[in-house]
Amino acid sequence: MSQDHEHPHYRAEHGAEQPAAPVDWREHGVKVIKGDQLDSNTAQTPGMNRAAAINAARVGAQKIWAGTVTIHPNAKTGAHHHGALESVIYVVRGQARMRWGEHLEFTAEAGPGDFIFVPPYVPHQEINASTDEPLECVLVRSDNEAVVVNLNIDAVEAPETVYWVDPIHKHPHDH
Repeated sequence: MSQDHEHPHYRAEHGAEQPAAPVDWREHGVKVIKGDQLDSNTAQTPGMNRAAAINAARVGAQKIWAGTVTIHPNAKTGAHHHGALESVIYVVRGQARMRWGEHLEFTAEAGPGDFIFVPPYVPHQEINASTDEPLECVLVRSDNEAVVVNLNIDAVEAPETVYWVDPIHKHPHDH
């Protein structure tokens, strides 16, 4: 049996799926949110501008939140975390420097085309590593509301650079 049986517009009868009622797919189908129609009335962290594209209020999203983040040249956010949510950041333009940890003691950089994964409850800070161009990113979270917990952290002076290493991708200095 397909997973469609969980869809609110269908009910299972004797193992066969029957439409519960005609669905107005025009109203309950695909939605396109234009880039100039994002909603900045969402949880904010000092140093960045977040704007929501996809959430419960705007499109009825149940399990994800998506929007954009812009960090001005040479700026950084306050330290924060996103509670139980997982976050994915896709760098569209600019150079991102992430710091994370109890004292923001770890750092890594990402550029256009790179993805950043932030697990639940990880204290972190986004930094625009460029002094002259904005950092523009797309942000996706694992729930329909943006959870932001701003933190007051004493950051270390010199964070440790962390490279993503797995069995396929070796440390850049090991080549």
